[in-house]
Amino acid sequence: MSYDIEIEKFRDGILMMNTRRFGNVAEIMIEKLYNLEGSDNLAFDKRDTNTNDRVEVKFSRTQEKNNDTININNVIEQIGKANVLDRMIKSTEAEVVEFDCNIQQIKCEEFDVLYYGLFFADIIEIYKMTSHDIPNCQGYSNKQHRNNEGEGQFHINNTSIKYHRENFFERFLNYSELFELLKD
Repeated sequence: MSYDIEIEKFRDGILMMNTRRFGNVAEIMIEKLYNLEGSDNLAFDKRDTNTNDRVEVKFSRTQEKNNDTININNVIEQIGKANVLDRMIKSTEAEVVEFDCNIQQIKCEEFDVLYYGLFFADIIEIYKMTSHDIPNCQGYSNKQHRNNEGEGQFHINNTSIKYHRENFFERFLNYSELFELLKD
């Protein structure tokens, strides 16, 4: 198997993982990139032993939005459009293709630094924000569910990604780099 095919299968595997397993990959990626340690507390994901910061990690996959209502006339067509890999968008399309990623279950009191980001079809974009920045983040809501206190969310989509890129961008990582990082 060629290296390019191996990387493509690696990327596709990440993008097809269920939500919790996908989140675990993102947490390991951030731990290795920033030399963090595991958390001994369920309230946050990692710890920066140099600064003693409590670190939270939240990532999402970027998929073209499909707003079509499923009905008796298009059910088979809509099932065909459900393939995650077919709907993934490239980072260069992020401001023109409609997508919506929800960074959710944010409990600002429980951590100091949030690493968050997007897995695109071609690259991973990593952002960093402090817990003090989050309440002022464009589109942040401190209510995720009715009667829920202390847990919020914000969306990254084609209309808000420029804001995140301009204010909180940390770095790019391609899938070959991620593969090598995780191999070590």
